[in-house]
Amino acid sequence: MFFNILATFAEFEADLIRMRTREGMAVARAKGKLRGKKPKLSDRQSRDLHRTYDTGDYSVSDLAGVFSVSRPTVYRTLKRQSSAA
Repeated sequence: MFFNILATFAEFEADLIRMRTREGMAVARAKGKLRGKKPKLSDRQSRDLHRTYDTGDYSVSDLAGVFSVSRPTVYRTLKRQSSAA
């Protein structure tokens, strides 16, 4: 019975922490401070990557080597560029 009471208090405290975290994130988002991770490539590099890919002379692996990023980053950048256009 004692352990059940301790578990109840621990669960209550965890709920309070989650609630405070959500409130803090909402305040940060409202202030424009919560943006997420920055892209690996700048806007100019993204445009260059997309233009180079469209020529058909380079594979995704080649582009990853040229821009010093991983292949998934190249795919993500190409997808982001095509959905923005």
